[in-house]
Amino acid sequence: MAQVLAFPTDRIRPPGGNVAVLSDTFAGQRRSRENVFWLKENAELLNILECTGAEVPVAALAPFEAFYETAERRLSFFRQYYRFILSICLDLEDLGVDGGKGEEMAAWVEGSDLVGAELSDLQRAEARRLLARRGIMLELPGLDQRLRDFIETSQTFALPNKKAGYELTHIVFYLSEYGRRDPRLSQAALRSLEYAGVVSFLDQDADLLAEVCIALRYAGGEVPMIWEDWLAAQTDGFAVIPQGFTGGGDDYHCYFVCNWLRGLSGGKAFDCRLPQGATHLKAPEGAGVLRSLSMALYEADVARGGDWALARDRLASGLDPAQRNVLAQAENSCACFGQFFEGFLRSGHAGRA
Repeated sequence: MAQVLAFPTDRIRPPGGNVAVLSDTFAGQRRSRENVFWLKENAELLNILECTGAEVPVAALAPFEAFYETAERRLSFFRQYYRFILSICLDLEDLGVDGGKGEEMAAWVEGSDLVGAELSDLQRAEARRLLARRGIMLELPGLDQRLRDFIETSQTFALPNKKAGYELTHIVFYLSEYGRRDPRLSQAALRSLEYAGVVSFLDQDADLLAEVCIALRYAGGEVPMIWEDWLAAQTDGFAVIPQGFTGGGDDYHCYFVCNWLRGLSGGKAFDCRLPQGATHLKAPEGAGVLRSLSMALYEADVARGGDWALARDRLASGLDPAQRNVLAQAENSCACFGQFFEGFLRSGHAGRA
């Protein structure tokens, strides 16, 4: 399994052989290239390799050759997935694959007004970033302000809401150009990341917590050591099941983002060499306390004063030892826990109290 090593640069340096196996596994062994989940998995893998400046031998990208050769046809027919397809092609080119198709494909996306069909500001932001990589600057008035308004509403992220948490992290990724520029986050936005991290840690959700830690690093924020230490242990604890993937879901995304964070933290990303074939990846189980804590609050109808010091012992008494330990670690992980708890407590009542 991976070990944490100190490197003098910010570049992720996964062993070339490991990248070749990763490429072969995800591009050729797990799913058909016509499956939308193939697009999703490989867009995520290549994005991590590209945006972190990973040193990838071009030969390791050979499993993507057939896809790249037919990229224009795929984009034309599967245009509803244009962001996945364009992202894969741009990343392959920026990682060293010759071809130069990305510029024409980006121009076609703009000319076809595919971005105009997007309902979500988050998807518009992603599309804007993709086209900008080939010199096409979309005019989307008010987009940045709406994104910032969302991520600065900190109380949203003091509640269990994974969808909002992932939207938060991805907005930071786009505003920061994946670490290439200062996103100039306000204190409220940084607080939102902290709250989302606390919720994820309470849930022992390594996937979202890793994204929060990456976003904090890109924003120049402080990442709690308790979180990173736990994530390092989770990264080392993945179970790799040779030929175990049967087409359903597994924990590949958690594996990706945990290794992404490891590389950004100065460690050796993707150091665990995968076996050949359709590998199934399983994350270690966590003793999350989030659900138990939420239900204890709901059932006890704790006084809505928002005072964590008064509520701590009462809530902890209903938890098992492992859950109490997670709660104590969460409290000790950041100075904002008391303020977080005020939002988590959900003071106030709808209708008549």
